[in-house]
Amino acid sequence: MDTGKVVHISDRGAGIPIPAAKNTDYRGAANDDDDGTDRFGYQTVRAPSMEPAPEGPGFQIEDGHTVRWAGWEFHLKADARAGLIVSRATVQDPATGARREGIYKGMASELFVPYMDPTEAWSFKTYMDAGEYGFGLQAMPLVPLNDCPRHARYMDGVFVAADGRPYVRENMICVFERYAGDIAWRHSESPITGMDIRESRPKVTLVARMAASVANYDYIVDWEFQTDGLIRIKVGLSGILMVKGTPYSHMNQVRRNEEMHGTLLSENVIGVIHDHYVTFRLDMDVDGADNSFVRVDMARQDTAPGESPRRSYLKATRHVASTEKDARVRLKLYEPAEFHVINPTKKTRVGNPVGYKVVPAGTAGSLLDPEDPPQKRGAFTNNQIWVTPYNKSEEWAGGLFVYQSKGEDTLATWSERDRPIENKDLVLWYTLGFHHIPCQEDFPIMPTVSSSFDLKPVNFFESNPILKQRPTMEKDLPVCAATA
Repeated sequence: MDTGKVVHISDRGAGIPIPAAKNTDYRGAANDDDDGTDRFGYQTVRAPSMEPAPEGPGFQIEDGHTVRWAGWEFHLKADARAGLIVSRATVQDPATGARREGIYKGMASELFVPYMDPTEAWSFKTYMDAGEYGFGLQAMPLVPLNDCPRHARYMDGVFVAADGRPYVRENMICVFERYAGDIAWRHSESPITGMDIRESRPKVTLVARMAASVANYDYIVDWEFQTDGLIRIKVGLSGILMVKGTPYSHMNQVRRNEEMHGTLLSENVIGVIHDHYVTFRLDMDVDGADNSFVRVDMARQDTAPGESPRRSYLKATRHVASTEKDARVRLKLYEPAEFHVINPTKKTRVGNPVGYKVVPAGTAGSLLDPEDPPQKRGAFTNNQIWVTPYNKSEEWAGGLFVYQSKGEDTLATWSERDRPIENKDLVLWYTLGFHHIPCQEDFPIMPTVSSSFDLKPVNFFESNPILKQRPTMEKDLPVCAATA
């Protein structure tokens, strides 16, 4: 451009065939057979209004536990210790109609809540909320219209009391469709003569929710299923802070360098710094029980002088974990990676192994000394990801019996065996972490703070599974009319 001359022509595409256009047109008109059939539930998902449709919710619950929606089918169960258990989660392939496995069983395995005041009156406050109290036993009935929207459906939990008698916890779980105005996919073309191409689809999801009030804190657990095969597992924290008294009514009264172990929230009230860790146990069955764990590391690759106008690029390198220690993961921002659970015996049309990947969002890791007694009990928080071979006795990350335990039977202990995990029935463990330095806005009751992680298809489908989802039109929404 500087000289106004053609300096050099490079064509390195000679001999490369042009890819076929089949199944690449994303426009609704090109994907609507107009035969009135429902392609396994995907095509007819609509963006619901705030009012329920006359025909009822867009999902079904059979036998009180089996949920079916938009190609998904899974079983919900209330458990005294884990709270909400999702099992036998399968998704229907939109191309073939085959029902394909994803998760055999998923649940919150343990919650570790250490408070950061080492004084005598507080040093013991390092709780295991599932193993010591029962996450499900502390679940409270959900409040319609406030905990769950109007069109939600509810499930009860049935537990055994200390005297051996069964009792019912009503409305412990709710299930509902969620539409928050998000977009599932979209694209618009730059103006083309005679053509107006603007395509978008609403993101509608299905949520299974429970809420547990463990003493002062409330935990909201959502399992959110998307039409594209993704599962989002989210934990929300609310409730009342654990506080301690103080003679101070203003920060100018605090002696210099005095350690309060928290924040002055109000006159004579300190909110103590603490952590929350929620460890999930995910028994993965990706297209079958025999799976492998793959870490895909991303790193800078430098180019040689004269090789390229670029000095560097990002290179992805796959590593298949052979044993448990190979699969331990501590997340690092500047050492990025993807974490796949694949079925090496099942391949896509072009030869990629089918899989799901765990996608972390905001989380936190423990800063406690590994030899600190509370951290030895909560050693399952030493890593964000662990992978173990399935063992029916290894369900609770803090051990089967956690009262006065010393860390001798935890996920960290099991993983030390370094068992083979390649092409095995795998259990993936993921820990969501929160560091909480209280602030005045958290008092007297705390606005919900949430974090999540995703289980996302990776080469699981042959193409975008919601390509043929129809757009929502005004005529699809319920018509509300006043009655006399």
